[in-house]
Amino acid sequence: MAKHSVVMQYSRCLGCTTCIKNCPTDAIRVRNRKAVILADRCIDCGKCIRVCPHKAIRSISDSFELLEQFKHKVALPEPALFGQFHNLDDPNVVLGALLRIGFDDVFEVAAAAELLSDKARREPGGERPLPRITSACPTVLRIIRMRFPKLIPHIEPVLLPMELAAQLAREEAVKKTGLKPEEIGIFAIVPCSAKVTTAHAPMALPRPVIDGAFAVNDVYIKLLGPMKEVSEAPPDLSRTGALGLTWGYCGGESAARLEKNFVAVDGIDNVIRILEEIEDGRLPDADFVELTACVQGCVGGCLNVENPYGAKMRLAHLAESLPQKRNTLSFSPAARRLARFQQELDYIPAFQLDADRGAAMEKLFRIDQLAEGLPGLDCSSCGAPSCRALAEDVVLGRASLDDCIFKVRERMESVADDADSYLPAPFRHKKKPPIPPK
Repeated sequence: MAKHSVVMQYSRCLGCTTCIKNCPTDAIRVRNRKAVILADRCIDCGKCIRVCPHKAIRSISDSFELLEQFKHKVALPEPALFGQFHNLDDPNVVLGALLRIGFDDVFEVAAAAELLSDKARREPGGERPLPRITSACPTVLRIIRMRFPKLIPHIEPVLLPMELAAQLAREEAVKKTGLKPEEIGIFAIVPCSAKVTTAHAPMALPRPVIDGAFAVNDVYIKLLGPMKEVSEAPPDLSRTGALGLTWGYCGGESAARLEKNFVAVDGIDNVIRILEEIEDGRLPDADFVELTACVQGCVGGCLNVENPYGAKMRLAHLAESLPQKRNTLSFSPAARRLARFQQELDYIPAFQLDADRGAAMEKLFRIDQLAEGLPGLDCSSCGAPSCRALAEDVVLGRASLDDCIFKVRERMESVADDADSYLPAPFRHKKKPPIPPK
């Protein structure tokens, strides 16, 4: 599995620069009419997947052929999956259909989320500095590790609900079947590229606890027929209540934890702005901050089918028909141990100019100098998202100043009378006389 699940399809890419203008971490460049992802800066937010007009960027998830490698297969459906279906009034319809498409058992991620909510209510605060920041979104964790390392101590040290669910599901399956743990396959059904990546490369665990990750949009198609077959008499498989299910949309985690002074923010650009405020000490009243990189939360993930606003409405409606809590799982000392980080999050030096501080300062000074000499229009014609990004690429040896069309114009002025005409119309300095009417 690649380091990231977001990949380019070069046969479709036309080098239009839409993706580089929308990437929140400046992780994409256009070179030779093709977009290139800088892997060390990618946070798997999936924003480029949504905005690409040519569908040239996609997320790689696992193939269903992976199921054949295991004797017992357990599905971990994320709460967002249930928001994809119209007129769904019983989660057991979806769970029963999962058993008909190749799984032997199901374990709802919402059940693990319910446990984590219960833990937060019983053990509020702790020694973490305020505001405490949710650990439920892997994209948020990655951007904090890259751009806001001073905020790492604010992150609550509990695993993603799908990671806790995977461990509990494997333990349960071993007891049920008598099989060895390695003979049991645990498969998450995820709404976003970040969770595909995290399933194979966890941040707070020494090794993966999930054997594969399937995209919601792939599973959705397979479920439609079987759901009709089980709708009249669905099996009783669900073990979660409303508090676990509402983790699927922004604000649901805070409500399930019964937080009072909290801020719930969705959308990666809004997340970055609120993190800047926290870093600057401008968010003093909040005790807890729920951050989700996707619009409306996990229901807005790039691997979903439905509009995030409609999916949130349907998920909230389904939650209203359920009891608040099912309490079918107990948060035992063993479960508490499984829920905690098994390794500390560390700083990712993706934006570090040089390991040597002196050399890094010299490069930063050079970048400032070059950026001042560029037009500052951030037109992206050079293949970088901004003039400053181009200056950085030049200093780091990834680009040349000649990539800037305005620098080329300056050189052409010495050999051409009308060098301005070689620029695109919006950037020309000289005005041509209007064409008189006939």
